[in-house]
Amino acid sequence: MAIAFTLPTVVERERLSAAWLAVIARHGALRSVFVQAEGAEVDEVVAEAVDVGAEAADAVDVAAGSDGLTSDGFSLEEVAISAGGWVEHDVAPGQAMNEALKRVLDERCTPFSAPSHRLCAIETVSDTTVIIGVDHSHTDMWSMLVILRDLLAAMGESAGEGVPQLAEVPAFAEHTASMRGRRPSPEEIRHRWAEVLAASGGVMPRFPLSLGDPGPHVERVEVRDVLDVDDAAAFSAQAREDGVSSLSTVVAAMTAVTRDVADAPLRAVFPVHSRYDRMWHDSVGWFITNSVLESADPDPRACAGAVREAVKLGSWPLEEIMEPWGGMPDSPGMFAISWLDLRRLPVRVDSIGLRAQYVGACVRPDGVMLWFILDETGLHLRCRYPDTPEARRNVGGWLDALVRDIRGRARESVGGLLRLGGRSFRVQRAVRADVADVVALLSDGEFGATREALARENGDQAAYETAFDAVSRDPSQYLAVVKDEAGVTVGTMQLSILPGLSRNGATRLQIEGVRVAPETSGLGLGTVMLEWAHEHGRARGATLAQVTTDRSRSRAQSFYERLGYGASHVGFKRTL
Repeated sequence: MAIAFTLPTVVERERLSAAWLAVIARHGALRSVFVQAEGAEVDEVVAEAVDVGAEAADAVDVAAGSDGLTSDGFSLEEVAISAGGWVEHDVAPGQAMNEALKRVLDERCTPFSAPSHRLCAIETVSDTTVIIGVDHSHTDMWSMLVILRDLLAAMGESAGEGVPQLAEVPAFAEHTASMRGRRPSPEEIRHRWAEVLAASGGVMPRFPLSLGDPGPHVERVEVRDVLDVDDAAAFSAQAREDGVSSLSTVVAAMTAVTRDVADAPLRAVFPVHSRYDRMWHDSVGWFITNSVLESADPDPRACAGAVREAVKLGSWPLEEIMEPWGGMPDSPGMFAISWLDLRRLPVRVDSIGLRAQYVGACVRPDGVMLWFILDETGLHLRCRYPDTPEARRNVGGWLDALVRDIRGRARESVGGLLRLGGRSFRVQRAVRADVADVVALLSDGEFGATREALARENGDQAAYETAFDAVSRDPSQYLAVVKDEAGVTVGTMQLSILPGLSRNGATRLQIEGVRVAPETSGLGLGTVMLEWAHEHGRARGATLAQVTTDRSRSRAQSFYERLGYGASHVGFKRTL
């Protein structure tokens, strides 16, 4: 597992390595290595002569003492890591930079490497891209954000000589000891685990459709942007209306799709984090334990109950629970679903400014792994499965149906529904087919007729369509149309999210082009449209809304004043 990010300037390697050593000193998991019990020695770090791109190779000494043998005959040793040197790596003719980087990470980030992590840098004339790779046995996705945040903090303190100091946090080994010290799981927990595994054929849950020949295959990875920020907000609004979380609503979609395409309940391995106390929020380690999710009823509230049960089943040490099976009974075809809402994590980094992204190793899977990530840009999924004809057809078809279901829920969400005087209207993002309706609304009335006269006289829609293309490509713009029960466009407005440094870095919502069809005038549609716009802005971090209107439109000014707007500024325009 790795995380990559780009710093806007070329960073001195000494400064970067000093900050990295500070991060290692802060986190015990980065100073831990697995050693085979039968006289195995910790690998030595070997420097290689190369050219473009570099890795920080640190000196390693095995410390006396061990955290004890695992059930597989391994021991976890603590090591002392001191300053080493940078090793440059040649990118061969015809070789992609990614391939050169993959070679380094594959060689160094393995369970028995010492250390099993690497800091790599790719330098250009203007910036430095940093890649931090760690073997997955020592870290999880939350931890990678902690590592990135702490490295940036250490770099902020490393302008001078020496290694910056970061306060130490509890080590993951302490968490493991605390989990082992917990009381045995209750009988009902063990019984429920046994029920789910029995329903799965005595093994961990498997994907409900054929993946082809069992066994490892070349991987196929699909990445899909399921919902953009606006649709994700609508999806979350529907979840709130139903009294459940966004995760529960996604589980409802997966349950419905699995029932439709496989005639089976949704059963999956369901990783849950084990950071049960705030003291572990800033620590690095594999704070993940496996649970199982079983969902047969697609009702969102029933799915919320299934999620709660999965979290409960994963809240107990698994070693004792798995004793009847001699350990975790995995098998080819295992199906696992992971969910991460980055918006709710207590660890925050400027992922957009840093162009940060997770990086995963290539493997030969024999099962299906599905990751959901919900962040400020929307809902995304990544799915890895064996690249066989059967898996392409069955997993790919299941994903197609799932994406359609989730998008349909967002489209029909209560978040876009306006109820007014016994009537229902729906706000939605305009599509190209709506351009003519929007122009007609903008042209209505004395002022609009004058402004849009030339295009109307010439019957020329090209300028509007070009403008629509620009608006639709800009994620900060939302051109809204309001449809009535018959699907007729009866309103429009353009919403712009304007980040800025003024007013303590406040983000503003600008509302313009508000129009309501004459046949709906007097219903109060304009008021509920503005209320919806305000919620749209709040969901995107706006703390201030601003509107513009012509000075001569006294009725419009009175309308905005009734909604709490004040005439605090004077605007000027000129032709360019």
